[in-house]
Amino acid sequence: MSFKALSQHINIETVKSISKLTEEEAAMKAARDAELKAVMEGKDERFLLVIGPCSADNEAAVLEYAHRLAKLQEEVKDKVFIVQRVYTNKPRTNGDGYKGLLHQQDPSGEINLVRGMVAVRKMHKRVLTETGLTTADEMLYPENLEFIEDLVSYHAVGARSVEDQQHRFVASGIDHPTGLKNPTSGNINVLFNALYATQQKQELMYNGVEVETSSNPLAHVILRGALKENGQVVPNYHYEDLLKVVEFYKKGDYKNPFIMVDTNHDNSKKQYNEQVRIVQEVLTNRTWNEDIKKYVRGFMIESYLEDGRQEPGGDVFGQSITDPCLGWEKTEKLVRYIAKNV
Repeated sequence: MSFKALSQHINIETVKSISKLTEEEAAMKAARDAELKAVMEGKDERFLLVIGPCSADNEAAVLEYAHRLAKLQEEVKDKVFIVQRVYTNKPRTNGDGYKGLLHQQDPSGEINLVRGMVAVRKMHKRVLTETGLTTADEMLYPENLEFIEDLVSYHAVGARSVEDQQHRFVASGIDHPTGLKNPTSGNINVLFNALYATQQKQELMYNGVEVETSSNPLAHVILRGALKENGQVVPNYHYEDLLKVVEFYKKGDYKNPFIMVDTNHDNSKKQYNEQVRIVQEVLTNRTWNEDIKKYVRGFMIESYLEDGRQEPGGDVFGQSITDPCLGWEKTEKLVRYIAKNV
């Protein structure tokens, strides 16, 4: 067993310098980050929407989507705060398949992670500087946080990672909102153990240095449904599920209680059109119960230019090559519906 070096030692500061924000651009991001922080803390009553492609596989399509989304954000800005999903790392259940822009800049091409780091930074920067939107990405590899933390405004820890101590401890040092997904088993105890750990100061080795984290008071839970060993899919966005999670928050000493519902994955059985119905049900439940309205204040939605999905290497511009997504026409209608009903 061994590791074969494929590159020389990577200087992170050199990588970051290629797509470094100007003072003006950094100030623009800081202003948006302050708005997002206020939303998470409940000081700003707008509903949070983290929305975009399952995977950011094509720079031109992602930017086309971003420009459309920015116009929609302007339209609903009084009711909804939007962060665009620009997911550049993709977890693979058994290790096979497209692993994201970081690995493959061409979904059908060779793997090159050094070029991928440059491509990832370029995409996040272009969304910010060309549209004014800030971005979200999944922290699939904790050690990679260092090279994107200046560009990304919202981080997610996935269902396969949330039980891992390194992910929890690194997340406790992030200065931005960090959503923790329930594990694939659906175990809510595990989810809140992760939340507790992330909201505390922790000590760990991080990129070769012993560090103490600040704690992350903006860490929160994301409900994405569960998949049992027998293959049964169990959603967790229904009325009783939401009240159960509210009770977990009430029983513990958690900062900035916030529940986000992931409308795809095991909540929708990856039936992308079901996301519309799930949004409608959750918003109805918010009108029925004050605790649900108080705690459930965000959606994560998978959306792209075209409905559905295609295999990597497909030629449909703006169609997902991983999980199926809502197309743009349905996305517009859904975002406007959210704005009218929150």
